[in-house]
Amino acid sequence: MKQIKSTLALFAFSTLIATSLSQSAQAEMRISSKDIKAGELMPKAQEFAGFGCSGDNLSPQLTWKNPPADTKSFAITAYDPDAPTGSGWWHWVLVNIPATVSTLVTGAGNPEKDLLPEGSQSFKTDYGSKSFGGACPPEGDKAHRYQFKVFALNVEKLELPEDGSAALVGYYLNSHAIETATLEALYKR
Repeated sequence: MKQIKSTLALFAFSTLIATSLSQSAQAEMRISSKDIKAGELMPKAQEFAGFGCSGDNLSPQLTWKNPPADTKSFAITAYDPDAPTGSGWWHWVLVNIPATVSTLVTGAGNPEKDLLPEGSQSFKTDYGSKSFGGACPPEGDKAHRYQFKVFALNVEKLELPEDGSAALVGYYLNSHAIETATLEALYKR
């Protein structure tokens, strides 16, 4: 009888731990895309149009799930840590996305299409524009990593100067991040 009680107690404890771990894994914020896949090469649609590249320069569709309950806004960045600059390359810097938004459609990074959520604010990328700038690694270079990162923030609005650099915005994003999730895709020419 003692062994049965001990086995039942061990089973109950194991079930509790497994349930807790399962709920914890489900609660993690995640980012996904219909256009790009983690660890795979992006299509030419996400290649820049300029600098010797001839893609469609479309920001990918992005969806994020399971943000922390106390999220007050979101931000999205796209960054290439493999760019031969010594400091990487910022492809997209978008902040002040309302907490009620969880998806950006394909091409939302083009301000002329007016597809961004109301109140959101874009900052200058390393291409010099306040819009999404697609992948454009040097020809023949190894595949570069493109990190699309969503930040769940503890503030409704980041008050930043209009001409703030990506590094300045990054500082504020990291200072106010509750949680982040990254989707890393690849590109080479």
